[in-house]
This record gives sequence, C-alpha cells and structure tokens, in this order.
Amino acid sequence: MNPAELPPLPCYLNGEYTRLPDARISVMDRGFIFGDGIYEVVPVYGGRPFCFEQHMARLGRSLAEVRIPNPHTLEQWHLIASKLIANFDRSTLGDGQSGASNPLDLLIYIQITRGVALRDHVMPTDITPTVFAMASAMKLPTPQQRALGVACVSADDFRWKKAHIKSVSLLGAVFARQISADVGAVETVMFRDGFLSEAAASNVWVVKDGTVMGPPKDHLVLEGIRYGLIEAFCRDQAIPFALRRISRDEVLEADELLLSSATKEVLPITTLDGLPVGRGEGRGRPGPVYALLYQAYQQAKKGMST
Repeated sequence: MNPAELPPLPCYLNGEYTRLPDARISVMDRGFIFGDGIYEVVPVYGGRPFCFEQHMARLGRSLAEVRIPNPHTLEQWHLIASKLIANFDRSTLGDGQSGASNPLDLLIYIQITRGVALRDHVMPTDITPTVFAMASAMKLPTPQQRALGVACVSADDFRWKKAHIKSVSLLGAVFARQISADVGAVETVMFRDGFLSEAAASNVWVVKDGTVMGPPKDHLVLEGIRYGLIEAFCRDQAIPFALRRISRDEVLEADELLLSSATKEVLPITTLDGLPVGRGEGRGRPGPVYALLYQAYQQAKKGMST
C-alpha cells in the first residue's frame, strides 16, 4: 500500500498530532531495524478507554524490561489518548474503518521504540525514544462467532522465552497466526513442552468441571489485562479459578475453551484441530461458563471508569 493510500486516522508522533498518511520516521529507527520497541493496545468503548491504568502499567513494565524510559506520565498518556479519540470523532469513516459496532468503539495503539541510531546491536543510552500512537476502529467478534464459537488449530510454541514482554518483535506471533489463517481458523493455540502457553494474539482459558483455568503468569506468556478481569468475573460469579500448568491432554478434554484479548473480549473455541470441544449435548457449542463471563464482561464495559 502506498503511504498516501493509508486511511486518514488520527495519530501522535513525537509530540505532534497528525494523520496516518503524513506520519514519518527515520529508516534508522531501531524499531524498524531491530524491532527494538514496546507496544500496547487499549480498547475504547463509546469514546472511553477501558482499563486504561492497567494497560499503562503493563506498558511501563515492558519498557522497564527492555530498558527504555517511559516518555510520559499516566496523565500525559491519558491526554494523548483523549485527543486521539476526539480527533477520530471528526475524521472520515469512509476509509474501511467504518466496521465498528459503535463509531467510538476504538483501539488506541501505542508504540515506543528505543529511537534513532546507527545500526549496532548494543543498546545506545544517549538517544530519545520514538513515541507513536494512533486511533482506529475496533471490530469486535460477530454475533455469529458469539453464538456458534470459533475454530482454532494448535501448534508448538516456537517463540522466544520472554513472551511476557509486549515487544514489537512479533515475527513469531505472525508465523503462529498465519498457521491458523492458512486454514481459515481464528487463532493458533500454542503448547510448549506439552503444556498450554497462549494463542498467537490471545490468552487461552480451559474450563473443566466448572473451574476456569489458565497458564501461570511467567515469562512464557503475556499477562493479558483480561487475566485480572477473568479472575474478578469468576470471583463475582462464584466460579472456581486457578492458574497452573495445563497439559495438552487437559486442553483436549476440556468442557469449554475460551480466548480473551482486547479485541476478542471473551470468545468461545468450539472446534480445535477440526474436533469439537466439550462433551455430551454441549459438545461443539459455546458453554455456560462462557455465557456467564461474556455477560460479566459486557456489564464491566457499561460500568467502567477510565
């Protein structure tokens, strides 16, 4: 795509507000050369950022892991997001960005790279980070996907061992997601040494005998913001919840499998590798725990604060 053909989405670049076709960075930016940077994605419902402080806290943790100073305070980040949301409200939606269920259901994408320097693997300490953010329409799962669930495939987790860092170095995730895209599936559920890790761009939850289980928070998975949300929803609904190592056999024998992410919210997996998930009459269909968690998520959106 020619840069001039990009949609005129509002964006922020190094202190300036502009439109996406006009944003420019140096070819020597370390994000371009090395993938040396961090990103964050914040969902926005009805013009209001959701779980903003939690997303910014994770951004700060990732920056600290890769030794990039956080260029803004929480208040400054909030101001940037607010301006992008306001600018999007005035932008043209006839550019392929009109598929959101609500014109102000958006995604704020934030990316911070180490900055511009001559190519050298060693991290320079005397450069200024490149700071970019943009607002785009959020496309949530379709009613059909909610009602019928989605198909996923499985694969070995061949990514690096610092998956807890939300790095722009995403080639491993790109390859993983392409595995499912090539067969028309929604996600790739990954296993490392026979145990569940996560999906290419989602966390994965296993429901068995009424208990919701997820992989432990460690360096092999990205701790999605929905980790805390799912745990809170389970607590409120009196659903048992546990984080522990989950074997491939346990995944295959699950009553329900769920995906969670900023864009999927909570979404049921009803087939994995072509086989229906679950047992009995509910086999291959969204289950009761999914229904409870989905409703809890929608209620949280209605009652959210920034």
